[in-house]
Amino acid sequence: MRRVVVRAVSFHTGAMKANLLRPSATLAVLALAACSGPRMIPETESRSPAPAPQPAQGSSALPASPTPKGWADFPATPGDWHWSNEGGRSTARFANGRVVLRCDPVQRTVRIERNESGVASRAPATLRIVTQTQTRAFNAVPQAGAYAVDVPARDPLLDAMAFSKGRFAIETTGLQTLYVPSWTEVSRVIEDCR
Repeated sequence: MRRVVVRAVSFHTGAMKANLLRPSATLAVLALAACSGPRMIPETESRSPAPAPQPAQGSSALPASPTPKGWADFPATPGDWHWSNEGGRSTARFANGRVVLRCDPVQRTVRIERNESGVASRAPATLRIVTQTQTRAFNAVPQAGAYAVDVPARDPLLDAMAFSKGRFAIETTGLQTLYVPSWTEVSRVIEDCR
């Protein structure tokens, strides 16, 4: 058997180093690798899927939804706020006018209106505003199809409405409570009135 000596120059030292190659050894390793048979993988037993568990007798299929703990846990009333300038008065309407905030620039007050069908024929009611930090009840008189209250523009309740965590509630005697989002339109009417 003949040895082949290959000399290569090292880049680090510039010196020559020997590299002995054994072609027959390389061929022998390749031949042994080619001689091995295919790898055997044992077949697994085919299992049928387990049947779905049956609900316990006497229980309902769907769990009952949890009862909200406080006013802030109830879902928001569907609707959007829209701002407009109506005759020089900054106005925001929610849910097609179910709630209206309107600035009276002369009196420096913000009128909060709760509109529902049949309000004109109703007696006076209590309108209560609930925010994260304040709650206030007003005596509201039906006016033009709405319960309305006037709040001074600098009243801290208006700030509480604007900065309440995501929403505030408007409760009115005899009507469904509205959970209204405190969007920028609310803040705009308040600031325009100051």
